[in-house]
Amino acid sequence: MIYRRPFPGAATGSGGEIRDEAAVGRGSVTKGGLAGFWVSDLLIPDHKAPWENDIGRPAHYASSLDIMLEAPIGSARFNNEFGRPCLTGCFRTLLTPETCSEDAEAETSSWRGYHKPIMLAGGVGNVRPCNALKEERLVREGAHVIVLGGPAMLIGLGGGAASSNASGESNADLDFDSVQRGNPEMERRAQMVINTCTALGDQNPIAMIHDVGAGGLSNALPELVKDAGYGGNFELRQVESADRSMSPLQIWCNEAQERYVLLINPENMNRFSSICRRERCGFSDVGCVATRDTRGDAKLILTDRESREYPRPIDLPMDALFPPKKQQERDVSSKKPKLLPFDALCSLQSTLGGDMDNATLFKKAVERVFSMPAVGSKSFLITIGDRTVGGLTARDQFVGPWQIPVADVAVTAASFSIGGKQRTGEAMAMGEKPTLALINPGASARMAVAESLMNLGAADVMGDLRRVKLSANWMAAVNHPGEGAALYEAVEAIGMEMCPELAVSIPVGKDSTSMKTVWKDKGAVKSVTAPVSVAISAFAVVEDILSTWTPQLARVEDVGESILLFVDLAEGRRAMGGSALAQSLGATGDEAPDVNNFSLITDYFDALSQLHKSGVVLAYHDRSDGGLVTTIAEMMFAGRCGVDMMMDGISKSGGIGDMLEALFNEELGAVFQVKASDEMNFKRCFATCGPPAGLIRKFGVVKASSNQSLTIRHSAAVFATLGRAEMQQWWSKTSYQMQRLRDNPACADAEYAVVSDSSDPGLCYRLTFSPAENILPITSSIAGFFGKTPRVAVLREQGVNGYAELAFAFRAAGFEPVDVHMTDVLGGRSLADFTGLAAPGGFSYGDVLGAGQGWARSVLMHESTRREFEQFFRRPDTFALGVCNGCQFLTRIRQLIPGTEHWPTFVHNESAQFEARYSMVTVRQDESRPSVFFHGMNGSSLPVVVSHGEGRARFSSPNAMQELSDAGMVPVRYVDNRLDVTERYPYNPNGSPGGVAGVSSRDGRFVAMMPHPERTIVAGVSSFMPRDAAEQWGEYGPWVRIFKSARRWVG
Repeated sequence: MIYRRPFPGAATGSGGEIRDEAAVGRGSVTKGGLAGFWVSDLLIPDHKAPWENDIGRPAHYASSLDIMLEAPIGSARFNNEFGRPCLTGCFRTLLTPETCSEDAEAETSSWRGYHKPIMLAGGVGNVRPCNALKEERLVREGAHVIVLGGPAMLIGLGGGAASSNASGESNADLDFDSVQRGNPEMERRAQMVINTCTALGDQNPIAMIHDVGAGGLSNALPELVKDAGYGGNFELRQVESADRSMSPLQIWCNEAQERYVLLINPENMNRFSSICRRERCGFSDVGCVATRDTRGDAKLILTDRESREYPRPIDLPMDALFPPKKQQERDVSSKKPKLLPFDALCSLQSTLGGDMDNATLFKKAVERVFSMPAVGSKSFLITIGDRTVGGLTARDQFVGPWQIPVADVAVTAASFSIGGKQRTGEAMAMGEKPTLALINPGASARMAVAESLMNLGAADVMGDLRRVKLSANWMAAVNHPGEGAALYEAVEAIGMEMCPELAVSIPVGKDSTSMKTVWKDKGAVKSVTAPVSVAISAFAVVEDILSTWTPQLARVEDVGESILLFVDLAEGRRAMGGSALAQSLGATGDEAPDVNNFSLITDYFDALSQLHKSGVVLAYHDRSDGGLVTTIAEMMFAGRCGVDMMMDGISKSGGIGDMLEALFNEELGAVFQVKASDEMNFKRCFATCGPPAGLIRKFGVVKASSNQSLTIRHSAAVFATLGRAEMQQWWSKTSYQMQRLRDNPACADAEYAVVSDSSDPGLCYRLTFSPAENILPITSSIAGFFGKTPRVAVLREQGVNGYAELAFAFRAAGFEPVDVHMTDVLGGRSLADFTGLAAPGGFSYGDVLGAGQGWARSVLMHESTRREFEQFFRRPDTFALGVCNGCQFLTRIRQLIPGTEHWPTFVHNESAQFEARYSMVTVRQDESRPSVFFHGMNGSSLPVVVSHGEGRARFSSPNAMQELSDAGMVPVRYVDNRLDVTERYPYNPNGSPGGVAGVSSRDGRFVAMMPHPERTIVAGVSSFMPRDAAEQWGEYGPWVRIFKSARRWVG
C-alpha cells in the first residue's frame, strides 16, 4: 500500500507480480517486468507547476512527492535484487476539480486524482510446455503440502481487505498493520528452487504450485488443494514462524511475502528437499491432501497441537469455502459530468496573457506540455532499475547513442541459443489514457488498447493481431456517483466490442474498485476520486528482435536524404479533451480522442508486418501524450538532429488556433522515417493491406546534425523554430528536479548539463579487433571433440542472480561452465577440476553487510573453504573473473589471490544511488604483458553495461591507485563520449577515481570488474549498437572477445 509506506508497498507489489508469474502451471521463469505510477500533483518544493493544486491529504498518508521519491526505489530495488529487468512502464499525475457535482461546496472539496495512487506491476515470462498446466491427474492422495520460502511474520495482516476499502473508511492502525515488507533475496532463493525443479522437465517434482498473496495461507492452502480436486489436512504449528508468540489467526492469515505453496508427491520429497537445502531455501511440510472431492465430501481441517482449547480451529467442508460462483449484480446509474469545451488558443491567452505573439504562445505551450510528468523524461525512474540482468534484453527504454528514454516497446530475446537466423523473442508494451475517462470512459479504454498495440507494433510481432494477448488492470471508485456505470461502459467498450472485433483476447487482469480518498481538513470533508483507470499491457512473440524500430532518427550523414511520413489513424479528427495541453492549462475539455474505426487498427497492424519485412523504416514513434509535436521532438532527442515540418496537409488554415490543435491533439497516429528513395516502397506496403493512402502524409525532412532545430512551416511560411537543446531541457526538467531531490544534487546537475551539449558524439564503438574474428586455437576444437573442454566454475552464493548470462558467455567461448553453489564448496566440493572460476553479479546476502562482504566472509571464515580457494588461485594454470558483485567478492578476498595487494574495495556510488546505464570504457592493456582476458583489445573503446550501487573504487592509500596504474593493472577505465578517461558523472557512473572500472592481478590471470561484459554477448542484445552492426559482428557482440581471449590463453 504505497500511499501508507511507499517503499515497502511498491517493493511487495513487484514481488507479488513476480510470484504470480513463477506460479504458472507447475512453475515458470519470469523474464522481464514493467512498472507504472499514477499519483496526484507532485508539488516539488520551489518548483510547483502552474497547473498543480495543493489541497492537502490525510495525516497518515504519504504525499505524491514522497511516493515518487520512495516507491520507485522500492519497486526497482526488489527487481534488482531478485534479478528481473524492468523494461517499460508509465508515470502520470492528475488532480483536477470535480466537474459533476451539483452544489458549490462540493465543487471546492471534491477532486479527481490519485491521492490513492496506482502502482502497476507486470511482466513476461517463459514456461516449458510440460509445466504449463495445473493438472489434477498429477496429484495423488497423500501428496505433501509444502510452504516454500520465508517464515510467517506479523506483517501484512489484513492487507488484502484493507486495500479494498475506500481510503478513510479503515482506521490508521489497520492501515499500518496491513503494510507488507519485501525480501527479494529470499524470493530469489525460492525461484532458484522452482527453476531447478522445472529444469527437470517431465521429472519436475512439483505437482502443483500456488503463490501466497492476499489472505496469506488462509487463502493459498485451500485454493491449492481445491485446484487439485482434494481436501486437505494441515497442522498450524508446522508452519515455520519467525515469531513464536504469534496467535493462530496471525499465523494463518498474515501476508508475509516470498512464499509459495506446493504439492509434492511422496516419492519426490527427497529430491525436492535436497534442492531446497542446496539453495538454502526454507520450507515447511504442513500437511497433506486428503479425500478426493468426488461427491462434495472433501474437508479442510486445520489442527493446532499446541492448543488445548481449540485443537482443531478449522473443520469445514470444501463446499463451504468454495460455493458455486454466482454472477455479481450491481445497480448503478450514469452521471454525466458537466464539461466545458476546451479552446486551446483562448485558454493559452487567458492563462499566459493575450499580448504575446503567436510564436511565443506556441513556445510557452510546448514548455508547459514537456514539463508534464506523463510527457517528459522518465529517466529518474529508469536508471535506478537493472534493465540487463539475465542477458536477454534486446530493447529497453533507452534509445540510441545518447540513451534517451523514448522506446515504444520492450523486447527480450527468446534464449541464449539464438544466433544466425534464429532471432525470436518476446515483446511487451503499455497503453493507458485515464484522463480521457473524465470525459468518456469508453473512449479511455479503447484508446488504451489502441495505444498498447501502436507501441507493440514497433517490434516485429509474429503473425497478426490474434497472436497478441492483453492484460487489463481496472481501477475505479465504483461507489462514487456515476463511476459504477462508467466502469461498465469502459469494460463493455473493449471487452465486448473492440477486442472481439480485433480478435484480441484479454485472458488476465486485476482490479481495484475503491479508488477514493476521504478525509476531514479543519472540519471540512474533502475527497479525491480517481477516474475509471484502465492500464493495458500487450504481449506478443517477436519474429526478429533485430527488426525492432526505435524513435531514433537516422542522421543525414549516415543514411542520406530522408523524409517523415505521418499515418493519421484518426482520419482527421483532432479532439483536444483530456490532452496534456488541456491539463497543463487547468482544463479538461468535452470531447475525447477515440477509436472510431476498428478495421483501421487491424489494417495498420498488417501493414506494420509488411514494413518490418521490407526493411525500409528507419525510425518509428506513435502519437500519444503531448501530441505530434512531442512525437517529433522525442525522435529529434534520440537522433540529435533537426527536423523541418511542413504542416500544410495536417493543419487546415495554418492559424495559431488550428496549429495548436494539429500539433497537440493526442488522437491515434504514428510517424515513420524512411529514405526519400523508399517513399513509394513504404506506400506500397500500406496499399497492400493498410489504411487508405489518403491517411498517409509526407510532412517532414530530417536536417543535417549540425542544425539541431525544429522548424515548423505552413504554406512555406515559418510558424515557429525551436532548438533541440532547449526543448530537451524542458522535457528533462521534471525528471532532473526529482533526481536532484532524491540523489546527490551535484550528480543530477552534471547530467542535466549534458542535455545542452550539442556536440556530444554519444556512445560509439572504436574497436581494434573484429568481433567476428576467431582467435581460438585449433586445439580447442580438438579438445572439445575428445571431451576435454576446460571447465569453469560459475560460483553462486545466495542472492547472486547474474549466473546464467556469465555461464553462457563462457560457453560461447568454448568452455564448459558448471554451476557451483557455495553450499557445495562449504560441503567439501573441490575446485581442483576447474581451470577457471567466474563470480557473477547480484546481491549476495542482499548486500546487507556491504556489497560482496557476506560472500567473502563465507570463504575467509571457513578454514577448509578458505584453503580450497587459496589453492585454486595459486595454481599457475587457473584464471578467475569477477563481475559486479563477483568483483566486490574477489576484491574482499584479495589476500588469497597472488599479485592483488593493491586492489581497491568498491563502495557506494558518488550519486548515492543504484546506477544502471550503458557507459563507455576503454581497454588499456600493455601488449608486452601477458593478457588472459584482453588479447588484441588494447586501445578499444566501447559501451558496456553497468548496474550497481557500490561501484566506486576506494584504495587503501593515496599511492595504491598510482602503483596499480604504473603496474598496468587497470585494464578497463570509464571514458566520456569523447573517449577521455573521466571521473565526471554520468559518463563515470560511480565516481571511481581515475575512471577505474576493473583491475587485474600482476600476471593478468585474475580480473575484477564492475561493468557487465557478459550481458551483451548475444548479437542484438544491446541498448545501442550501430545500424547493421549485428550482421557485421556475426552471432556474438564485441564483449565475447574477453571470454574467447581466456579460452585462447588456456590453449
